[in-house]
This record gives sequence, C-alpha cells and structure tokens, in this order.
Amino acid sequence: MKRRDFILATSAAAGALMLPKMSLCRRRPHRLVHEFSDSNILDFWANTVKPKFEAANPGTTINLVDAGDSAGVQSIAQRALAAMQTSTDPQADYFEAADPLLPLDAIEAGLYVNMKEAGLSNYDKVNPLAINSDYSLPYRGSQVLLAYDTTKLAPADVPKNWDDLVSWIMANPGQFIYNRPDKGGSGGNFVRRAIHQVNGLDPSAFTVDNYTEEFGDEALGKAWKVLGDLAPALYDGGAYTSGNTQSIQLLAQGVVTMVPVWSDQVLQAIDEGVLPDTTGLVQLQDLALVGGFSRSVVLANGTNKEASLKLADFLLTEEIQSAVLTEPWRFSRRVLGLYFCGSA
Repeated sequence: MKRRDFILATSAAAGALMLPKMSLCRRRPHRLVHEFSDSNILDFWANTVKPKFEAANPGTTINLVDAGDSAGVQSIAQRALAAMQTSTDPQADYFEAADPLLPLDAIEAGLYVNMKEAGLSNYDKVNPLAINSDYSLPYRGSQVLLAYDTTKLAPADVPKNWDDLVSWIMANPGQFIYNRPDKGGSGGNFVRRAIHQVNGLDPSAFTVDNYTEEFGDEALGKAWKVLGDLAPALYDGGAYTSGNTQSIQLLAQGVVTMVPVWSDQVLQAIDEGVLPDTTGLVQLQDLALVGGFSRSVVLANGTNKEASLKLADFLLTEEIQSAVLTEPWRFSRRVLGLYFCGSA
C-alpha cells in the first residue's frame, strides 16, 4: 500500500463503529473474487453465502478462489484492466474485498461498476459512513481490539488508553507484538492508532481533500518516532508477526501476553478453543483502535456482470447481514476470489 493510501485509511475509525471475487460461467469457468489473510471469511462464504445464494438462484453455482493476498488481488485486477483494453475476457467478475482506487486509473478506465447507480434494491440500507466510493459496496466490518491473557494480566490492570498501553509495553518487554502493517489489518490499524495519537486524536483530519506530501511527512514522521521507541520492547526485541492469524497463535501459545486482533477473528478463535476462555478483550477508551470495512467491487467487463450485481444485492439482505453478526466464523478480513458456473 502506498503511503498516501495508508495515511488516508486512518480516517476509517469513525465509520467502522457503525456497521457490522467472483466470476460466473455458463460454458467455462471464470475467476471471480479474491481475498487475503484469514480463513474465517472463506468459511463464511463456503458455509453461508454460497448455499443460501445458490438456493435462491437455482442453476447458479459460486466457486471460491483465494487470491492469496492483496498483491494477488491487484494482479488479477491489472489483468482485468488489460482485458478491457483488448476487449477480451477478464476471467473475473467480482472481488469480495478490494480498493476501487487500485489499480491506478481503474475507475477512470471504467473497470468497476458504479454501485450507487447499479439499481441494487438494498443499496439504501448501507450506512452512509461506510461508503468511501460509489464504485464499491461495504457489506461487513469489524474493529481492532486488544486480546490478552488474563492469567498473566488481571482485567483491572489492563491498559485502557494509549499512554497506559505504551507504558505497559515498555514495562513488560517481549510481551506485546503486532503484525506487519502490510500483512494484516490488526497490525496496520495499530499503526494508524499511533498516527492518531500524535496528530490530535482526530481521524477526520486524514482526508483526500487535506492530504499533501508535506502533511504526510509531518504526520507519519511523528508516528514513526513513537513506533520506533516501542520496537525494542516488542517480542524478540522488535519482531513483527506475518499476519493476523500469527499474532493470535503467539497469544494462544503463551509466548506473549497481549496482541491487537480483529474482533470477529478473535471471537471465532475463542469459540473454537484456539484461544482459551481466559482470553480477555479490551478497547482503548480515549480513542478506539481503528476498524475497517470490506468493500466488494463488480467488474464492468465481467462476462457475468448481472449475476455479480445480484450477488452484491444479496449480501445486503437481512438474512446475510444477520448471519454476518451471528455465524460462529463471523466476518473477517479476507479478500475472496469467486466464480460462478451455470446460468445467471
């Protein structure tokens, strides 16, 4: 992620508190949706979205394809953009989670469907605070929390604000870790919370309208100093995990006492016994850790665009939105790859 995109994403905190890839084929398969990082969203699509959508649309089958990571998503999107220029099959129809600003100039080139104007019957149900582009559709979201081992840290002693958290990390070297910001949102949003801390605790300050190179240098420079000072007190003298799941694994193994986690993913881990029921969860009270939304996009040049729009609308139904909140795997941070086979 480029620095400008990362810093602008620090404005996500306010909206995240409000809201809880795919291609189709008739004769041959087309890759549809792609995602990264965690397995619970794949479970959600495989066990909830897929069977419910297929039951409501006889003759249409969703096939899930995992892109691996955000770079994989962008690679497929680049291929779709090139296919648009040559009027060939992009072999993709729908991304479960993607940034419509990428690849660069994709919107200007007409790669993505304008979801606001697509005629979705459920579009007006979307929380306006979750919308950051007319070319994507937010359908799920979660917040980053702090998960900790209550056998090592009593709930009464858990840090409740940023300053106390920093003090605890420094006083307990090796007992805190977060993942690389480019490898998972829990670590990325921990970094964004550091940016907020040294820039007036105001997520709304980070917008497209007020971004300049000078502003980025100043805002990020102050945050990097805070994070740099913390680094020697992290696990293994400054190590970072390779993803959201790896942070949870270190906590589960008792290697560390506290980690940032996605709310949905940690609840699943506790439900499934990956984490013990002695795991505590806490949110900072001075300013919450940042959350985020997963936003779907539909490729305008996909061979099954209408079926993809039908799926997008289906995700906003009460049935699926209720499942997002209640299914044991809950909503995650993955970016799925899907394709349909059958009639639209």
